[in-house]
Amino acid sequence: MKAITILGSTGSIGTQTLDIVSQYPEQFRVVGLATGSNVSLFATQISQFRPEIIAIRDPSKLTELTEAIATIDYQPLILTGDEGIAEVARYGDAEIVVTGIVGCAGLLPTIAAITAGKDIALANKETLIAGAPVVLPLVAKHAVKLLPADSEHSAIFQCLQGVPNQGLRRIILTASGGAFRDLPVEKLASVTVQDALQHPNWSMGRKITIDSATLMNKGLEVIEAHYLFGLDYDHIDIVIHPQSIIHSLIELQDTSVLAQLGWADMRLPLLYALSWPDRLYTDWQPLDLVKVANLTFKAPDHHKYPCMSLAYAAGRAAGSMPAVLNAANEQAVALFLEEKIAFLDIPRLIENVCDRFSADNSANPSLEDILTADQWARTEVLKISQSLCYS
Repeated sequence: MKAITILGSTGSIGTQTLDIVSQYPEQFRVVGLATGSNVSLFATQISQFRPEIIAIRDPSKLTELTEAIATIDYQPLILTGDEGIAEVARYGDAEIVVTGIVGCAGLLPTIAAITAGKDIALANKETLIAGAPVVLPLVAKHAVKLLPADSEHSAIFQCLQGVPNQGLRRIILTASGGAFRDLPVEKLASVTVQDALQHPNWSMGRKITIDSATLMNKGLEVIEAHYLFGLDYDHIDIVIHPQSIIHSLIELQDTSVLAQLGWADMRLPLLYALSWPDRLYTDWQPLDLVKVANLTFKAPDHHKYPCMSLAYAAGRAAGSMPAVLNAANEQAVALFLEEKIAFLDIPRLIENVCDRFSADNSANPSLEDILTADQWARTEVLKISQSLCYS
């Protein structure tokens, strides 16, 4: 039985991970759970999975949480705040920590888990996008495994099993195209938040769904793939695949192409990250290619989706620039979700902030440098959004 801890247990990744735990009680047990502020669902999870330690990021919710679990016949250790979540990440005999916290907030707890010798089921892109210059040396130092738990990087990881060293030639990341894949570019200026949240294939959190609509999610995945699999940016491509059946592909040195296919179900990559190198039997619906009928592909429109080019540029700049890109995107998406800026303002703000930071980019940033760059970028987005008018 593998002991696991889940960070972000009430979000999409966390709830699906716990669904796996409930299906495989003989395979997995929960040591720790952490959430942001969803007390009601969190209390239900605590009652069902009985973790030894829990944390809620919002300290103002502590009394409500304590009252919600007061009738449970055991009491876990309860912590609050960012440090509480980091303590959950490093706690006890958990062998693997699922990092389901969205955004750069997941970076410090992931570092805490790594330094405590825990393997990581990596569902938080920002751990590598913002923190790779610090995280990767720590992974090597503590001899832990980074197991990708999102669909695209899990697909690449699965395809690489058995491929010899130096066998990989190219990575091809597939993208659904998001909510606006069939919308003419000239209509993007008037789209609403609700329009952008209508993902055609996947059920995800609000921030990630907006990233899918801008295709920034795919740009961020390019940076993450670079750090996970060691290919340069010239050998990582994006292709639009509306059906979301092929979750990504690899091309080998002899031009053979391997792909991982499946229904759009995040439980599969999560299960593989938790059970690797084993394969557990599931009763989930098998893929039926006859039912799928057609698999189609097209090149992404960089004019329609400028965030992709911004991500490639930030990745090539390296240093703290990916952290700036990520933070600027998080802040811009938050403003859009609050209906304070328009959809097309998202890439404009990000580009403006990255341009302002380029002169100060350090080749070998420390964790302090990365966190400082992150905060600077968020502040800069707010400043620019208030002082500039976009046509």
